[in-house]
Amino acid sequence: MDLRPPALRSLLRRPRRLLAAGAAVVVLAGAGTWTAAVASDDTRSVRRSDQVMAVDGVRLDTSYFTPAGAGRHPAVLLAHGFGGSKDDMRRQAEDLARDGYAVLTWSARGFGGSTGKIGLNDPKGEVADVSRLVDWLARQPQVRLDKPGDPRVGVAGGSYGGAISLLAAGHDQRVDAIAPAITYWNLADALFPNGVFKKLWAGIFFNTGGGCAKFQPALCRMYDRVAESGTPDQAARKLLQERSPSAVGDRIKVPTLLVQGQTDSLFTLDQADAAQKAIRANGAPVDVDWIAGGHDGGDMETSRVEARVRAWFDRYLKGDKGTDTGPAFRITRTGGIDSTDGTAQLRGASAAAYPGLGDHRRAVALTGGTQHVANPAGASPPGVSALPGLGGSGGLAQLSALGVGVSLDFPGQFAKFDSAPLTRDLRITGTPTATVRITSTRDDAVLFGKVYDVGPDGTRQVLPAQLVAPFRVTGAKAGKDVTLTLPAIDHEVQKGHRLRLVLASTDLGYASPAAPADYTVSLKGDLSVPTAPAVTTAAAPLPAWVWWLPAAGAAVALALLLTARRRTAAPAPDPDLADVPLVIKDLSKRYAKSTDRYAVRELSFRVDKGQVLGLLGPNGAGKTTTLRMLMGLIRPDDGEIRVFGHAVRPGASVLSRVGAFVEGAGFLPHLSGRENLELYWRATGRPPEDAHLDEALEIAGLGDDALARAVRTYSQGMRQRLAIAQAMLGLPDLLILDEPTNGLDPPQIREMREVMIRYAAGGRTVIVSSHLLAEVEQSCTHLVVMDRGRLVQAGPVREITGSGDTLLVGTAVPVQEPVVEKVAALAGVASAVRTDDGLLVRLEPGGTAERLVVELVRLEVPVASVGPHRRLEDAFLTLIGGSA
Repeated sequence: MDLRPPALRSLLRRPRRLLAAGAAVVVLAGAGTWTAAVASDDTRSVRRSDQVMAVDGVRLDTSYFTPAGAGRHPAVLLAHGFGGSKDDMRRQAEDLARDGYAVLTWSARGFGGSTGKIGLNDPKGEVADVSRLVDWLARQPQVRLDKPGDPRVGVAGGSYGGAISLLAAGHDQRVDAIAPAITYWNLADALFPNGVFKKLWAGIFFNTGGGCAKFQPALCRMYDRVAESGTPDQAARKLLQERSPSAVGDRIKVPTLLVQGQTDSLFTLDQADAAQKAIRANGAPVDVDWIAGGHDGGDMETSRVEARVRAWFDRYLKGDKGTDTGPAFRITRTGGIDSTDGTAQLRGASAAAYPGLGDHRRAVALTGGTQHVANPAGASPPGVSALPGLGGSGGLAQLSALGVGVSLDFPGQFAKFDSAPLTRDLRITGTPTATVRITSTRDDAVLFGKVYDVGPDGTRQVLPAQLVAPFRVTGAKAGKDVTLTLPAIDHEVQKGHRLRLVLASTDLGYASPAAPADYTVSLKGDLSVPTAPAVTTAAAPLPAWVWWLPAAGAAVALALLLTARRRTAAPAPDPDLADVPLVIKDLSKRYAKSTDRYAVRELSFRVDKGQVLGLLGPNGAGKTTTLRMLMGLIRPDDGEIRVFGHAVRPGASVLSRVGAFVEGAGFLPHLSGRENLELYWRATGRPPEDAHLDEALEIAGLGDDALARAVRTYSQGMRQRLAIAQAMLGLPDLLILDEPTNGLDPPQIREMREVMIRYAAGGRTVIVSSHLLAEVEQSCTHLVVMDRGRLVQAGPVREITGSGDTLLVGTAVPVQEPVVEKVAALAGVASAVRTDDGLLVRLEPGGTAERLVVELVRLEVPVASVGPHRRLEDAFLTLIGGSA
């Protein structure tokens, strides 16, 4: 059905008669005003003309970009996104002009320098404007014509601009190719999915547009009505459908490149799927590209997408038949974290044909039984899936792909159905479906379906792309079977993980019934997941260093062999120190080419079995130099280091009893964690049984699931654990850790602390260098404090912090002076002083904190806390004299 007004249909059928009338566009300002726009990395100039055009009583602010050379060129209309302006498209326009296109950008009605009311791509407004702009292009001497009044023209844009690309192709037969991105096919379905109002995104639309007064009155009334009731009506759906590409879908018959975002709760992948089916049915070429980003954030892959758009137009506007426009279907997959720079690793997967959203389904059995779900009064508190409009700054969906999410379901407000642990990896590409039975205490029920990826421990669950599918069930009071079409995703569920279907009664982004209701939910079959096996992922390219590092290592080893000097005889082992992990005596190391400047000077200390020793000092204190000498990497100028009585020299056999972790340990990203550890151990030349791999892994807290995965998928915390496990191979008696908590978040730091404590508990010794004083205070038993290469103090943590004799007693209320005098008179107390937070108590020799607390309770002192008066941070700053 053609929903356009008869007058507009007549105009579109007779473009040459329209041109003859001369009424399409009047240029008001800027005609003939040309400027040169030259990119810093490209010497080919671009001409630009800024003009304001009068179109049916509205002024449109435009910019026209052309190549500097003579001749006619295909034209491209570049449309901006909602809330933007023509200025957003300038860089892309200049790039296309340098590539041989005449490019016109404009600010849509109500945006930038253009006047008029926002019509959400009204066929009588914004869509008609595009046809007038095509008319204008047809009269420009730089534009190639298919025939008089008909320029060779393509249209591209994202979001709001993507929809106008589709609409222009449906309304104006002169459009020859389009490349819409992250946009809608049916705006009613996008904002009212399955009859549920997407309230937060709708609110963002109207606020970003400048408020209701900036919109056409009919749109403003529609929004007010639906926002107040929380339920979309048929009039609202009709109004939005008339402004949707789906209304003219049967007339879009031009080559179309559909780019859609995976991290997008506004315009989901099913919108592009519907567009592909309709345009393909018209006989036009259609390619589909799912990018990593979207309206909820993530990587928009701007450079790659723009290059593909240029190739698309080169083929279908310039007629370059040899141009490679890419595969019929491409998807970007997140392959974890790049171990070299911590960024998300993206890889392309492709297929020779678009698989749709239901290709090669696999049934996954779920269990859970009949469950009861409450919709609370006012639908509050609401559950959380995505945070609409905030993802662009936080990249929430990208975090979800890496194992971090913001999803929240409140107890009693959701039902869950779990699968058994998967016996092999499962890649879901498309829309999972499930059939459930819903019974409600009210006629209508609103529920939100989502599929979680649940880790082996059952506690960590990830909602792929933070997507949820709302659905309204009418006539639910009598009970109704409903087949749920869940969000379209591309997500790999690893072996040992479970799938969890959740049906929640509320969601932050949507309107739920305000009246309380109880729902009964039960399963009617398996979860059906599409697998799209024809979509294959390209192998990740190995970093260059993987290839040159072995050769370089061999060259260095050969050079060392050829240039090695005769080593001096090592001192004889000291039998009295055979059970002492480390003794350093008068150790000194001068800076290179210096006779009187020292990195380490006359350093002496001892470490005994079972200790966790913290090596502290400000930058430049000599900590790293000391550790390098301890590991035999560099030679001291004076003094000696003995490990279990043996003098340390480069290559000394006693170093086999030392394990070391140095920040930035490298792994081969394409190998699994276990393969990396096995490869490392083989390189030592020691027997496999001596590795004690399972014991090291147990201490480090790495499970079989993590070890089977490629290291490139590891989080920062997992890579740190793997590096610690590598240092623990062979269960060395002395373990050296240099800044093991760098880059970790607080929970990961706590886990690393437990790793060190567990390792030392077996009678082994740990030396850790760290700048996190609070963490050292909790994990270490002893400290060595250095400053400017010298030893400042060494000893137990308790002694250095001074917690043995002075305590700070926190109290719930201030302590009165008579009570303070009683505390000072207690046995074992040397003095007591009132402070703002309680009491400062100094104990006599033999006095204990335990006895003091008993006496304070007897005196009815409201004790809230008892701790050392001086924290390690205070002691450290005092010892180094502020040089940190």
